Amino acid sequence: MNAYDRNLANEPGLAHLHYDDGEYAVLKPGRFVLCAVTGAKIPLEDLRYWNPVTQEAYAGPEQALKRWQELNPTDSKA
Repeated sequence: MNAYDRNLANEPGLAHLHYDDGEYAVLKPGRFVLCAVTGAKIPLEDLRYWNPVTQEAYAGPEQALKRWQELNPTDSKA
């Protein structure tokens, strides 16, 4: 199943996905997911950034980088 299946295009509301490397599986059909950083709605057809380890979606590269930096802080004492 993917975002372009007919039955997904007609489902309103929040989708639930399982994120893998390079693809995702739809667990509950819907039109959008929420950005883990901003809370913005991301239409499934626009979803390009996610983290399979944390199972989070991101609205764009800036949000993905921000979350990566939060999860991987640098040692400021060096």
